[in-house]
Amino acid sequence: MASIPETAPTPPEVVEMQPVIEAYLREIKERKLSYYKLTDLATYQELKDRDAAYKGRLVLAVAAQMRRPEGSYSFDYDLDMLLKVLVRSTLELTNADYVRLLHLYGLKLEGANINGIANAMALFPVLPTLAQLEKQAKKQPLEAEILDYLRQLLAIMAVNSTDTGLMKLRVKVQELLGQNGENHLPTVIFSDNDAFGQALNAFVAQLPPATAQPWLRLLQLWQKTSGAQPTAKFKKEAEAAIAAIGQATVAAQYSVWLTCLSQLPVQTYSYDNDPSTYSNSYLLTGPNLNPAKGLVWTSALVLMPAMYSVLEDLALKCYRKVPGQGQIASSLGNACVLALAQGGLPGVGHLSRLKLKVKQSNTQALIQGYLEKAALELGVTPAEIEDMAVPTLGLTQGRAEYHYGDYQARLQLVEGKAEVQWHKDGKELKSVPAALKKTHAAELKELKETQTQVQQNLTAQRERLDRSFVEGRRLPLAWFQQYYFEHELLSYLVRPLIWRFHHPDGSHTDALWLDEAWHNAQGQPVAAPGAETQVQLWHPVLVSMTEVLAWRQLLDARQLRQPLKQAYRELYLLTPPEERTGTYSNRMAAHILRQHQFNSLTKLRGWRYRLMGAYDKGYESDSATLELPAYGLQAQFWVSEVNADDAWNDAGIWNYVSTDQVRFVTGHGTVPLPEVPPLVFSEVMRDVDLFVGVASVGNDPQWRDNGGLPAYRNYWESYSFGELGEVAKNRKLALERLVPRMKIGKVSEIQDRFLVVRGKLRTYKIHLGSGNILMEPNDQYLCIVPDRSAKAPSAADVFLPFEGDAVLSIILSKALLLMDDDKITDETINRQIKR
Repeated sequence: MASIPETAPTPPEVVEMQPVIEAYLREIKERKLSYYKLTDLATYQELKDRDAAYKGRLVLAVAAQMRRPEGSYSFDYDLDMLLKVLVRSTLELTNADYVRLLHLYGLKLEGANINGIANAMALFPVLPTLAQLEKQAKKQPLEAEILDYLRQLLAIMAVNSTDTGLMKLRVKVQELLGQNGENHLPTVIFSDNDAFGQALNAFVAQLPPATAQPWLRLLQLWQKTSGAQPTAKFKKEAEAAIAAIGQATVAAQYSVWLTCLSQLPVQTYSYDNDPSTYSNSYLLTGPNLNPAKGLVWTSALVLMPAMYSVLEDLALKCYRKVPGQGQIASSLGNACVLALAQGGLPGVGHLSRLKLKVKQSNTQALIQGYLEKAALELGVTPAEIEDMAVPTLGLTQGRAEYHYGDYQARLQLVEGKAEVQWHKDGKELKSVPAALKKTHAAELKELKETQTQVQQNLTAQRERLDRSFVEGRRLPLAWFQQYYFEHELLSYLVRPLIWRFHHPDGSHTDALWLDEAWHNAQGQPVAAPGAETQVQLWHPVLVSMTEVLAWRQLLDARQLRQPLKQAYRELYLLTPPEERTGTYSNRMAAHILRQHQFNSLTKLRGWRYRLMGAYDKGYESDSATLELPAYGLQAQFWVSEVNADDAWNDAGIWNYVSTDQVRFVTGHGTVPLPEVPPLVFSEVMRDVDLFVGVASVGNDPQWRDNGGLPAYRNYWESYSFGELGEVAKNRKLALERLVPRMKIGKVSEIQDRFLVVRGKLRTYKIHLGSGNILMEPNDQYLCIVPDRSAKAPSAADVFLPFEGDAVLSIILSKALLLMDDDKITDETINRQIKR
């Protein structure tokens, strides 16, 4: 096809429309408009109601006006705006006119290449123009001239490219040709700049021509994804393509692709491969993000059990946050959430677990919205649907048996971990039999995946139980038995816990499951609860301290370890100063916290917080907040930035915040503290104490020596060796029981706020709150940075009735080190001791 010569006579529509265009530009200039809406212009109001043929001629004239005689193009904002609006209205153009218009855009065939097409798409509304042509093609077949042009244009674009716009153009041209009876197989090419695109291209290349059509239609549909959710048209086309292929065939292939996606490593690009320059992290290249969304969206139509965990893992990877950049691929993560939400109760179960893992509040809110929608559809509460969605994962009473030839594997829950034990002929083996690695590789891989899923679910449900204390939720006995007490996974967590049974007459019984029956704090059997009983997770704030101590003694006597702190849970009761202030607590005020660590902790415990920035008051609020819908309350923990010594990072975020009041509010204002339910007050203050206890700079043994903030060195001293908080007081009680049973017991004792250890060279005082150390006789500070990767030396030797905390393990490891201080080989420590 011959292109339009540069010296061709001026087309009549250009002559006709020149005065119209000049009047339009003159009005803009005379009114001195820089930013405006077309509806503000009198000249546009005159032409917008003209007929389709008039607008068609005007489109050709405007495009010609934007084209310079020498063939280059200048960007004119005013003409560009007019052109884009016109091509989205109703136009009347001949097939030859469309060819001429596309030529004016720069899409000539002679000498055309992929870069020229990309430039034309950047400057002109190519896709909307083809959408106009598509409307016309539905009324009457396209003529040979335009069809020939489109075929040649498609051939030019049949090379690979990383440009997302070119991919959309290829799809649109292919659709136009198919709409006119073209029998060619769709051209489907993915960017090969990542492993996902390479895998898809390899799949397309090996498709047999006889069966390729439906697969290519489906893959082409992926490339058309846009927006946050698939349209009804998208779903209909996907269902038709999958039905043509066969659901089982699609499901099997989707499992391979989704696994490939979930295992992709995050890549980091640096300018000129120099890490010190601007860098960008990504999971997929831009052109392959939409196809990946298409895969995930359509996976909801063929979900199999194995896909749920893969979608959860992929979502978690997509939501990973990169400093200074944000989430790796939030739109793809949101697609995974949507697919899981359409997966019935199993999908909801994975969503509830995912919600506990992600840190971003907006993502948590998105997941919560899907959970609430699913609950509404089933006529239950969101909490109930989370109960119903907990998977069993093939367990029976916390274990599952597998047989592989002469070998047996037992997957069971042991001390909070999913462990696999191997046996042959009744004899326990140390590891996986080497022979099975060759003969049963696929089965072993599946067993490993099951073990991982069990561990992940166990951790997620333990966290959900721990966060449920504050809700004070009461469960009907039948519900409790079905979804908690007799559940194959949850029963492992539930049975070592104390429960309160509320009877219909208003009385209650507190009991623990021992020896296949319910027992009270004295270890005496109690009557089985009746059918009308309601069950609540017991909390020590509900009873006297005498009863709390009785429960602790029972756990110690029975050597029963609870999966989370319950009998040994810290209590926070209203103090006289808080009664005097009335509406706020200053108990946790005046601490200096590392802001990023504080932010992570709030997300972990379900609080909402936004990082504070050092730019134009770069934050939305001065507090972390926790919603308490069961009580109509919101807890607020006020903080403020520490503006000292330019204490912000490269992204402009403050490194430290200082703490202030804790308040409880409703829509009507602040609630007096005595009116806050004691259970709610205790759990909220426990969370706040956790934030302070973990994120305080006083816990960092190197903070002072590394400079810290000079203005706050007094705070570091007072916190590192000051009065004990509730967590530290509980730690002290545990150490009073533990130390006499350990080898450090002969040289150690608890004195006030310290564990005092007598070494060969000096005597050391380890603070029970921070774990920091002073040396006698002159209280000289000793800096020892713990190896957090090392296993706590006490873990295997001494029974703990609850999961130990990190600081307790650090204190014990330091004590074990310092009791033999004459054998220490670390020169940094020796120099301090011998100074």
